[in-house]
Amino acid sequence: MFALALFAVFFAVALGGLPLVFSLLATTVGFIVIGNLGHPLETIFLSYIGGVEPFILIAVPLFIFTGELLSEGGVGRRIVDFARALLGFLPGGLGVVTVASCLMFGGVSGSAIADTAAIGSLVIPAMIRQGYSRGFAGALLSVAGTLALLMPISIPFLVYAFISGVSMRQLSMAGIIPAMIMAIALIVVCIWYGRKTGCDSGDKPSTWPQIWAATKAAGPALLMPVIIVGGIWSGLFTPTEAAAIAVVYGLGISLYLYHDIGWHDLPRLVLKAFSTSATVMLVIGATGCLAWLITVEQVAAQLAEWVRVVATEQWMFLAMVNVALLLLGIFIEPLPAMLLTVPLLLPMAQALHVDLVHLGVVVTANLALALYTPPVGGTLFVAAKLADASIGDITKELIPFFAASLVVLGVITFVPAMTSVVYKLIF
Repeated sequence: MFALALFAVFFAVALGGLPLVFSLLATTVGFIVIGNLGHPLETIFLSYIGGVEPFILIAVPLFIFTGELLSEGGVGRRIVDFARALLGFLPGGLGVVTVASCLMFGGVSGSAIADTAAIGSLVIPAMIRQGYSRGFAGALLSVAGTLALLMPISIPFLVYAFISGVSMRQLSMAGIIPAMIMAIALIVVCIWYGRKTGCDSGDKPSTWPQIWAATKAAGPALLMPVIIVGGIWSGLFTPTEAAAIAVVYGLGISLYLYHDIGWHDLPRLVLKAFSTSATVMLVIGATGCLAWLITVEQVAAQLAEWVRVVATEQWMFLAMVNVALLLLGIFIEPLPAMLLTVPLLLPMAQALHVDLVHLGVVVTANLALALYTPPVGGTLFVAAKLADASIGDITKELIPFFAASLVVLGVITFVPAMTSVVYKLIF
């Protein structure tokens, strides 16, 4: 009953228009004071500081800065050119190129918003000229941008590894196959759309010299995830050190190899990354306060007991996780949703012997869908702005993409081997 009341009040306050940070804090303080729970309010301050204090979270602003750096450093344009040289001949070629570009850029940025903004600014004007509707272009971009969350340098993966204690080495590899299968599903939708509307029958196949030129141009950028992920896999450096190396590598190729930005651009990019990181950290701290209250009031134990009664098999538990996270994601951004739910899910998953690495991929895949689910999806708003389309126009075109994503989500959830095959082969 306490858990139900707590979440009901939180959703009521958040949907009432109060910013997310204050909704989390108001719910925490309100329950302590009105419910006369006896917890000193000073503990909230300590929980807030403790939520943003762990050393591993240093990687979050570093990866965010890397995404900003590469978004403006010419990396996105070269990746799009590379994808077009390889796949532009297919029906729906520009859509296919968009998906492939988002998949590859997601491997170097780790951020769905950066992925959407960097690739969208390059492909949407071309898609509109080709005859794609603005709604379809925005819908495709909002979905494809979330592929970054399942790629190795994923910020949500980093946060999940911190909360759950699982190996970031294993988790970074577990999302590779799901990301590729999700990309293939989106490509199928693009090919279907290109054939159905006749707006894009594909370009002429590229010649080998054109493919080689595009590969040479994009090669240094595509080498970045190999270096970063290879270093994590081999144990050469930690995820936090990998984030610092990503910044140094991104600076090197953007400033000295591609020459698309100069030193005068860095203060603006640092400030932009700092603003985004500060927002993320504020939410993480406030979520830590509510998570502390949930812990001390034994909410996790109550929910675990209820799940043991309702979900007696692994598949039942995973199905409940999908439904709960899909509904939660409609109202809350992925990182705070993950910080709120994962501490509750972990003891239940362990009781049912669910692989925690697999659970991390399932949670992240669910919350990726939330980023383009109306009305508050992050990539949805970015794509709508870039495509100059209304949310209503995009929502109508989202239906085939959402259907394809749900099918892939079901496969990811109920076929655990898909998430474990890569890291088991390597280790």
